[in-house]
Amino acid sequence: MQDIAPGQAPARSIEVSPNNPCPFLRALVAGGYVGGHVVPLTELSATIDRATGKTGLPALIAGGQIFMVALIANGLGPFSQLRSLTKGAILDELRNGPLDKHGAGSRILDQHAVVHEDEIARLATFGKGYPNPDGGTERGLSASDIKTFMAANFQRAKDEHSWSYAILRCYYPLLMLGEWPVLLDIMGKGEGKDRYLSVAEVRTLFVERRFPDRIVALLNR
Repeated sequence: MQDIAPGQAPARSIEVSPNNPCPFLRALVAGGYVGGHVVPLTELSATIDRATGKTGLPALIAGGQIFMVALIANGLGPFSQLRSLTKGAILDELRNGPLDKHGAGSRILDQHAVVHEDEIARLATFGKGYPNPDGGTERGLSASDIKTFMAANFQRAKDEHSWSYAILRCYYPLLMLGEWPVLLDIMGKGEGKDRYLSVAEVRTLFVERRFPDRIVALLNR
């Protein structure tokens, strides 16, 4: 594998707009699983649903949740939602939309799509060593660790912008539930309370815009 400098993506990766701030969607675009502009909601939800590896009723529930999130991604107004419903989500126009946390998130990826390694290092401080199903142990975050991490992210933003975040103190925590807990659900290793999100795989997702091989296998089914 070629060496990857911090904050850079491999040359073979498809270019992704900085106005797509979601690391999971960025990896889908970079890998060619979906287009980088307008993607029909059914196609987008079906693609992400494949990545979960779920089947039956759990797959239907997950697909429905993904569809509803994608429906409001470009705007909460009726016109925006009608456009999304009939044409699709505009992935390169997500920044500053309803799902943009405006600094209340991890801050790993900034508004110019530059990856900040210090924020990945900060993420790792909220985790601990977990047994890797492939052998050994690795640094990761469980559901409990992620909850603590998200609370710290919101508190950091609130302390810096108390006048505005006080107004949105209910909305932003809800947005956070659609990010890291979803990554844990899709990319996590292990089962039950021992399920964890690998910090190394998070870095690969952000920096290289690439999924673990097990997720790639699901996407290519």
